[in-house]
Amino acid sequence: MRSLVFLLLVSVASAKVFERCEWARVLKTNGMDGYHGVSLANWVCLCNWESNYNTQTINHNTDNSTDYGIFQINSHYWCSDGSRTHNACNIKCSELLTDDVTVAITCAKRVVRDPNGIRAWVAWRKHCENRDVSSYVAGCGVLTSTEAKHQIL
Repeated sequence: MRSLVFLLLVSVASAKVFERCEWARVLKTNGMDGYHGVSLANWVCLCNWESNYNTQTINHNTDNSTDYGIFQINSHYWCSDGSRTHNACNIKCSELLTDDVTVAITCAKRVVRDPNGIRAWVAWRKHCENRDVSSYVAGCGVLTSTEAKHQIL
């Protein structure tokens, strides 16, 4: 238990809150635009509603699972917090709480490849699905895959 508390404290000390456009650029650089059919704007919308772009966000759920990090990745299926048997991303949940978002992005890619896809995230279903989410990348200077296709045509 002490080591878990220590890891969480170390993680919190290196946490980061991204600005919207900064996060859009990080996601774009890491291949998230169009990944598994999900637009960059949808990823940014998802993270806005899940964590407000904060890498240290932790949410305790009524089913005794916990959501971690900027994507709010759930401990029941995707990461190990010491109390669950599933760990589809093969990571410790504490790894999702640092300013190095590489692990979080890799795990989010794993989650979206699941049959539920982006619908695995409740906040995306409530706030982003079937909505115009273009404002989440507007003014960020990132050319999304959709915009690039329209320029070619």
